[in-house]
Amino acid sequence: MSTQSSQSPETDAVTVRSFQQDDHGAVVRLYDVGLLAGQLAPNDTGADIDNIFEAYFDDARHHFWVAQASGRVVGMIGVASDDRDTAEVRRLRVEPGRTADEVALPLLEMALEHCRHHAYLKVRLDTRFDSEQAVGLFERLGFQHTRTRNTPGKATLEFYFDLYRDREGEAGQG
Repeated sequence: MSTQSSQSPETDAVTVRSFQQDDHGAVVRLYDVGLLAGQLAPNDTGADIDNIFEAYFDDARHHFWVAQASGRVVGMIGVASDDRDTAEVRRLRVEPGRTADEVALPLLEMALEHCRHHAYLKVRLDTRFDSEQAVGLFERLGFQHTRTRNTPGKATLEFYFDLYRDREGEAGQG
């Protein structure tokens, strides 16, 4: 997979690249920030974070990336699946103080590119973070909010992206 960069006048360029073992401490830090902010489900064990290579590099169709700026990890995202046709975006995290457009957008674009490349038909993601900025980003990329599940203490918003329809739209253009 290629890397992507984005830059705004006030920030350093953000580069998205594949996870490397040296990134593990930073990934755990981002995971913990999500936990401390109450964004993780109570039953979330973090086993995939403890074993990233086993969870996200066990199959060519799975992957895990980090976003880096000024030499430090400022975001992360994973793609995995138990289903041949449907990918699941997991562990999207952005360092506090960074914007969704600055960090989450290039991460999500990389994940969607990966899903297209590996011929998934659908992509799912869910979040316990219901900010207008995050939801707006998902919708701008083509995700549709499909339902909200109420869990103890927090609602979980579920989103769906139809890559099959996306491909039909691209084929019909031009």
